[in-house]
Amino acid sequence: MNFAGINYIAVLAATVASFAFGAVWYMTLAKPWMAATGRTEEELKRGVSPFTYILTFICQIVMAIMLAGVIGHLGAGEVTIANGMVSGALIWLGFVITSLIVNHAYQSSSRMLTAIDGGHWLGVLLIQGLVIGIFGV
Repeated sequence: MNFAGINYIAVLAATVASFAFGAVWYMTLAKPWMAATGRTEEELKRGVSPFTYILTFICQIVMAIMLAGVIGHLGAGEVTIANGMVSGALIWLGFVITSLIVNHAYQSSSRMLTAIDGGHWLGVLLIQGLVIGIFGV
């Protein structure tokens, strides 16, 4: 098996793009998300700790590195847009949404929350796969 390597500029670009997507996603779905979590607008106005945003960015860097590694394991010349997006979708289906479903079931969270959060992580992985594929190695 050949390993194509990781393009760290692509990883950074994928992280920034997916982080921005998350901001738009949750701003757009703020009201349904609040209803699904049981939070109020007043609670959210108190703000989120800057640490949470930093942690999110770091975790998305890790995701992008791991996704680039998975795509790179397809071999030289295989780091493409199609392979990036397929890999992102398969990782989402096999690991991310399944984990969310189980966690949310045990937490007695609403299905709407699972759909909103699951859609977010699908978007993150598809965007990361797209960007990594565009940049190549």
